[in-house]
Amino acid sequence: MSAQENFVGGWTPYHELTPKDREVFKEALAGFVGVNYTPEKVSTQVVNGTNYRYLSKATVPGSSDSWQAVVEIYAPIKGKPHITQIHRI
Repeated sequence: MSAQENFVGGWTPYHELTPKDREVFKEALAGFVGVNYTPEKVSTQVVNGTNYRYLSKATVPGSSDSWQAVVEIYAPIKGKPHITQIHRI
């Protein structure tokens, strides 16, 4: 079984982003300002929809500082994905 296959209730190991993973991230962060997040890896969990944990590089526009963060997104079966939490790590 590959890392891309999901188990209901369980998180997959972090893996490279698929085109769908990138689209969910882009849609959920549309209009988000203040910090730029660049997803590097993702872990998913199938629930009533899908939870995503994106291991991301965070930067502030105009600054050379960067840090790692986990951007958590929930994508419902119907409706727009949205950010649920962001953790600096």
